[in-house]
Amino acid sequence: MFQRNATEQLKKWAEKENRKPLILRGARQVGKTTLIHEFGKEFSNYLYINLEDKQSTAIFDTAKGIDDVLTTIYLYCNKARTDGKTLLFIDEIQNSANAISKLRYFYEEIPSLFVIAAGSLLESLIDVHISFPVGRVEYMAIYPCTFNEFLGALGEIELQKALISGSIPDALHLKSMNLFNTYTLIGGMPEVVNHYSKHKDLVALNDIYESLLIGYKDDVEKYSHNQTMTQVIRYILQEGWAFAAQSISLGNFAGSAYKSREMGEAFRTLEKTMLLELVYPTLSYSIPVTRELRRSPKLIWFDTGLVNYSAKLQKEVFGARDIQDAWRGRIAEQIVAQELIAKDYRVSNKRTFWVRDKKGSQAEVDFVIQHENMLIPIEVKSGHNGKLKSLHSFMEKTNHSIAVRVWSNSFSVDKVTTYTGKNFELYNIPFYYVGILEKLLPK
Repeated sequence: MFQRNATEQLKKWAEKENRKPLILRGARQVGKTTLIHEFGKEFSNYLYINLEDKQSTAIFDTAKGIDDVLTTIYLYCNKARTDGKTLLFIDEIQNSANAISKLRYFYEEIPSLFVIAAGSLLESLIDVHISFPVGRVEYMAIYPCTFNEFLGALGEIELQKALISGSIPDALHLKSMNLFNTYTLIGGMPEVVNHYSKHKDLVALNDIYESLLIGYKDDVEKYSHNQTMTQVIRYILQEGWAFAAQSISLGNFAGSAYKSREMGEAFRTLEKTMLLELVYPTLSYSIPVTRELRRSPKLIWFDTGLVNYSAKLQKEVFGARDIQDAWRGRIAEQIVAQELIAKDYRVSNKRTFWVRDKKGSQAEVDFVIQHENMLIPIEVKSGHNGKLKSLHSFMEKTNHSIAVRVWSNSFSVDKVTTYTGKNFELYNIPFYYVGILEKLLPK
């Protein structure tokens, strides 16, 4: 299996002086279990239990003290209790409320033990059936593979290093964009990336996409609380992919008869599973950012490859000379959104776009991000600088002079003047650099 960026984040967690049990959050099949199996090789002792096995849940139901729990886990794993660093990985922890409650005792009574927990349905159960030990655990988000992980999987190690350092030569720009276009087509699901890296067979990936989708649909009844919720979630998972990167209305979404309340509850449930995100606009020109939750959100799915397969866009994306030409530019915006969030491991991280607070105005900037004390606008489009009207509208009001355009050309910086005479610098970022965007901006 190829190296994941999250491994470095796990190492930082392990080096903390006041380390707490770590709960991994993320959609199923994004590689949480494989990631920890690889990380476990760095420990003297690695204990793995999967709480889908009823025998393993009995450990937490019957053992008396926390040391008794750990002793029983060693026996269950057929491991001798020896000296050295020990990592305990509890998978599918949502199956045992007792296991979750005992995380605090691992932290308080055995602080030398490294504890990580994960669960494919964990996110849908938070604040519903299970109470997590507040202040005694920490969280880390795991997403599909980023573009630099995709390069590593393909064996493009030197190009991966150049990407991370922001030093890809112009002579390799076309190669980098071609690789990024392939990444945009197939997405970042680890099983997909791993299969493509070995076989380079795009058609064979469809069986993997289909298997993943069936798995998500099979989980619906575990996510939902009643029959209506089950039907609404199934509808979203069937019809919603075609609305990626578009502003949506919750009521009657995708031509359905479901009301805003029913659809909103279903979308919020799927957000907890981290399969999608409703990205809301802001009217702000500077930090702090306030999201306008009463306005229409954009629908961003967690993986572009699944979007292309489910919305039957694979041929269009594959045949496009520029991904900004595919599907009216929506796929380009979807993949940028995917890269923007995957570089941040905070569970609370949310993406935002900007709209102008003026009646009848159509001004909209695709994304805004906080960079130090600035709110940076990001447009995903090509074209002459003077045609970036929404970007000009934002820059005329903001308190700094830095803007970003993501495009398919090489990296460059333009000096631009707004319609009212304000000067600003426009950083033209090729798609493959979105994951290191902050490195390219001035401090």
